[in-house]
Parts: sequence; C-alpha cells; structure tokens
Amino acid sequence: MDNIAKKVREEIERGWVGSDKGCPYHPCHFTGQDCTFCYCPFYPCMDEDLGQILRSKRGSDLWDCTYCLFIHRPEVGRHVMSEIKKAGITDPRDPRMEGIRTEAKGRFHKEGRAIMVLGATSDAGKSITVAAICRMLHKRGLVVAPFKSQNMSLNSKVTRRGYEIAMIQTLQSKAAGLKGPDEHMNPILLKPKGDRVSQVVVEGEPYGDFDVKSYYGEFVPGPAVGIVRRNIDFLKKRYDYVIMEGAGSPAEINIYDRDIANIGAAKLAGAPCVLVVNVEWGGSFAYAVGTVKLIPEEDRGMIKGVILNNIRGDASRMASGAEELERIIGIPVIGLVPHIGLELPLEDSESLRGMKSKGTGKMVISVIRLPKIANFTDLDPLYLEDTTVRFVTRPEELEGTGAVIIPGTKNTVDDLAWVKETGFDKAIAGLRGRVPILGICGGYQMMGRSLEDPEGIEGPRQGAVEGLGLFDNVTRWKEYRKTTTQAEGTFIRTGEPVTGYEIHMGVTEVNEEPLFSIDRLQGAEEEGSFRESEMLFGTYLHGALEKPSFRRFFLSHIEGGREALSASIPKDYDDHIEENIERLAIAFEGGIDFDRLMEIMEGGL
Repeated sequence: MDNIAKKVREEIERGWVGSDKGCPYHPCHFTGQDCTFCYCPFYPCMDEDLGQILRSKRGSDLWDCTYCLFIHRPEVGRHVMSEIKKAGITDPRDPRMEGIRTEAKGRFHKEGRAIMVLGATSDAGKSITVAAICRMLHKRGLVVAPFKSQNMSLNSKVTRRGYEIAMIQTLQSKAAGLKGPDEHMNPILLKPKGDRVSQVVVEGEPYGDFDVKSYYGEFVPGPAVGIVRRNIDFLKKRYDYVIMEGAGSPAEINIYDRDIANIGAAKLAGAPCVLVVNVEWGGSFAYAVGTVKLIPEEDRGMIKGVILNNIRGDASRMASGAEELERIIGIPVIGLVPHIGLELPLEDSESLRGMKSKGTGKMVISVIRLPKIANFTDLDPLYLEDTTVRFVTRPEELEGTGAVIIPGTKNTVDDLAWVKETGFDKAIAGLRGRVPILGICGGYQMMGRSLEDPEGIEGPRQGAVEGLGLFDNVTRWKEYRKTTTQAEGTFIRTGEPVTGYEIHMGVTEVNEEPLFSIDRLQGAEEEGSFRESEMLFGTYLHGALEKPSFRRFFLSHIEGGREALSASIPKDYDDHIEENIERLAIAFEGGIDFDRLMEIMEGGL
C-alpha cells in the first residue's frame, strides 16, 4: 500500500498526461486509454462494481481490480486529476479522495448495454459481424467487449492471466481495441474429445467432461445459467457495450428450452437481437423467415433487425427482396453487407472440412490432418508467404512436398496411434533430413523418443508408447495439470522476437538444442528443440509462426525457399489481422444503417 501511495503521489505531481503513447507498455488496456494514473488513486476502493476481494496464497484478503478500466477512460482520468489539483490533494490517502471517487463514479459510470448477434445458420457471419460492430463502436470512443456464452472450438488461446478461451473472442477483442481479452468474454468453452464427449472449460479453467446427454441434462440446467449471468453482469459493469455472439441457429427447437447461447443468453443480458443471414448460401430469405417463425412467438419480438450478409456483386439488388422480407416478418432489414475477401482466422475445424489445400505458391507445405487437430490457426501466417499449404490424410500425399508440419492435437497419444496406423510415421522418417519438419505442441510431443502416460491421463492408452524418434525427448504425463500461459521471447538463432501461448498437458524432457528463449518471471527459459543438420523444429509455442523471423527461417529450408522469400517483404501477422479488421469495419459502415443499430442497442428490451 505504501508503494502504491508513493507512485500515485508521483502521478499527481506529474499531472494529467492523457494517452501516453511513449510508454513502452502502451496501451496496456485499450487503445485510446488515459494513462494519467497507472496506479489507481482510489486503490483499494472496495467497490464491487469495479473489483473483487481475492484470497491470497498466504491466506490474506487482497483487493483485485485487474479488470477495472474506469480510471483509464479518457474523460475520467482528466476529470479526476482536475479535481485532485483543484482540492490541492497531494496524498491519495487524503480523506477527500473518497468524495472525488464517489462524484466521478456518479458522473461517468453506468451499466453498459448489450446486443445479441444471432445467425440464421452456422457460418452466417456472426463472428465477423460482432468484430465489425466492436470496431465501429471503438472508433467512436466507446469501450466495448465481445461475449460468447458458449463456444465449441478446438481453436483456443490463452489470456494474460493464463485462462483459456476460444480464439474468435481474442480476434473480436482486438477489433474492440482491447489489449487482451479475458475469461469473462467466453465463460463456457467446449473442446470436443471424440465419442460425443467434450471437455468443458468454465471461465478459462477445465471444469469436467460431458457427453451431450449429461451436458444438456445436468450442466445446462445446473450451473450453466448462473455462469452465463454472472459474466454478462461482470462485463456490463465495466464496458459501455457488450456485443454478444450466438451459436449455431437460435431456432433449434429440440433444445430451445435449454439453449444458453442464443435467446436464453440474450434474455439474461436484456439484449435486443439482430439476425444475420449468409446470402451466399442461397435461400437466404427462407432462412430468415424460417428462423423467425420457429422461434416461439413470445420471443420473436426480441429480434429487432436483420442483416443480409456476404452479398456478391451489387448489394443494392437485394433491396426489393429486403423490403418484401420486412413485410413478411415485420422486422426491419438494417443492413445489406457486401462480400468481403477477408483473411481472418477460421473459428473451428469444421472450416477445414473438404479443404485439401490453400494457396498456389511456390513453397509446398504439407500439414498432417490429424483426426483431433487443434489450434490449426497456427498455420495461418504461412499464407502471408509464397506458399501452397496442403492438408494431407494419406502418406502418399506427402510426395513432392517441400516441408511437413505436425500440428497440435486434442489428444497426442491417440493421434500418434493414427499416424502409425496410416503409415505416416514411415513416410515422415523417409523425409527426415530431406525437408524441414516442424512439430507444434502435440505434434512436437510426437516427434520425441517416447511418450509416457502411466495413468492414462491423455486417454485409455496407458503406459509408454514409442514416439516418432525425430528428437531424443521424452514426454510424461504424471498428473492432470494443464499448462496455459502466454509467452514472449526471442528466436535464439536471430535474436528477434517471438510471441505465442502454450496450452498443453504433459511435460517434455528436452535433450536437444533449444529453439527459443522465453521470458519467464524467474528469468529466461529455453524452449523447443532444433536440429539444423536434419532440419527438425519443435515447439510448444502456438503462434510461433506469427512473427516473420522464425517463420521465414523455417521456410528458407525448403528447396527454393530463399529465392521465393526474397521477392517479398517480411510481415508481422498481427499487422495483417489489423488491416483485415479495418477492411471489415469499413465494409460494414457502408452496408448497415448504423444509426438504426444504435437505436436498437439503446432501446434494450
């Protein structure tokens, strides 16, 4: 407390600074934030609208305001500093500070509003619509959060505090201008394990395994509603708007009374809804009418607008049909959004269904399409280069490849068994030393000498199994402990930055040259494995290919790779994503009636 008071005194002496873009950590919360108070002058305010009491490991109570953005709102930072200066306060423990805090909260703090984006079908464009709305509101100076109560995906990412949420909420968070998402934005994550069983992750941490019957019969009517409600309430207290995304279709009549991802979540949030329809699929008017008509009559009034999305060609040609649709369902069409050729991460492995390859570049990379492939967005940065990425399911498809990637998996041991059953192990061994081979997370574990799972933590295959033997490493599962952490460091070979995150079970004993140096609290830590003589690369770091240094080093080992790379300028994948989000927002700005959208959001239910 004395240290915080000292820091605040220094901030008071310095005075108002606004958005400090010269700070190496800027922005630490959201772009456009006020940086006057890096240390809150009201700490600990004990206001449960903004923070919470946590029990420390030592057993004492601590006031935690990690997720509070109040003092960083531009209007708040300037006002609070002005009032402190006016009162002549130099010490944050001055009793008059409470009056300034109370007055500032009364003036600037209000509960946020929510809106739900529903889809007439899966892949209707809900995710990108949420991202577009987040960006449009953020550009208007509003503090916005995305939210999806329940998401099923094996593409997950790790928050700054080590919690696991769906990848798409991290993308939407970026669109909202937030430095990092948190677990409240995706409180329930379902990670399919096979045999109709999914691991349920609640507020970023493993909760349990459920099949369909037990999930809808026990979890949903039990703790799920309370989980969704408290996280919606949490966000509404901290953000101007919460932009909610539905899941699948809101008109699944077989589970409507147990659906916590669509209308049910909207009710908990008091959120009006807009319905997004993918025109490219064909039958868009029928999808819109059918969805509305299948929703129980007492809930149809929650849908306040329709957006016809992904229109190729002249979007205005849909105008007459939109007018007729309005007449039939009695709901205004507030948007005719054109098709946008975006390059954004795909949400889940269903997006890979039927995809044999992507790109037509000179460097051919074969990705082993594991049955339980996970976090395949690791591959997306490869599309920035002159590549053809092939997703292969048979060993003979490796013929003529320039490189091989063994991606992440939800179950390393089971997918390793599949690799051996299909003969991929022999095919990969035949390519050893001839083409670069990269293993990521589960794929990295497979590359080792052996995998030891004596208690069957990874599944029913207990005991030790032989790995692919590409590295002299041993991976062990000793207890049910999951590593979830963000990581920053350097690629040892060049000293240039690398960023990413780890999500894995098991610990690997590494007997190889390291690939990266990762910054940990206890100091630099070596990570990964590298055998340059045999062009073997392995890492636990998801996202390792996003920075150009390591990505291009790996690709340079492909025959002809150096020549192909020399024709292009290195690009950071984060910059690429930002450019695409901007293009998305511009297209939506031109395609929807934003004033009408704001009326819907402000009207609530």
